[in-house]
Amino acid sequence: MKARIRKLITCVEETRLEMGRPVSPVTRKAVAMAVIANPYAGRYSENLDELIAIGEELGELLGQRCIDALGIEPDQAESYGKAAIVGEGGELEHAAALLHPKLGAPLRKAVGRGAALVPSAKKMGGLGAAIDVPLGHKDAAFVRSHFDAIEASVQDAPRAAEIVVAVAVTDSGRPAPRVGGLLKHEIKGEDGLR
Repeated sequence: MKARIRKLITCVEETRLEMGRPVSPVTRKAVAMAVIANPYAGRYSENLDELIAIGEELGELLGQRCIDALGIEPDQAESYGKAAIVGEGGELEHAAALLHPKLGAPLRKAVGRGAALVPSAKKMGGLGAAIDVPLGHKDAAFVRSHFDAIEASVQDAPRAAEIVVAVAVTDSGRPAPRVGGLLKHEIKGEDGLR
């Protein structure tokens, strides 16, 4: 099934100063959101295959929109994350069906790999509800400089029978990171951890 998309939104956040100090190069995060119809709204279904298929479609679409918004090549992407807000006519498991079984593979393709798990968040919410899309380095979960988040919301969504799906991608870690841990240049990228 193809997603019935009411809206697509893409935003880029750029940090140029942190505590009055220039950030060089600037840190950039992109978040792409789709407001979709929930095919299971208002009813219980044991089988959530329609949402699983839609998740795969959105992983590619939203991941590519983030890469395009940042104006980078896929291998220049450094961290990623995903999230969903389900309207009141749905259930939390609808977000899980979108985010977990199949969204990750096309997102990894869009960002030129991705050995690490894609951090995720999900919740129920109404119009204008916000969610923090968690971020982590795409190839090594232990890179502390890339533990971050970006807030996602759509003013008029989700309506009762809708879901807001968000994917975030960065071309850097946090501005001025200094809490230690595995450094970006030390990544092996073999096990998704280091």
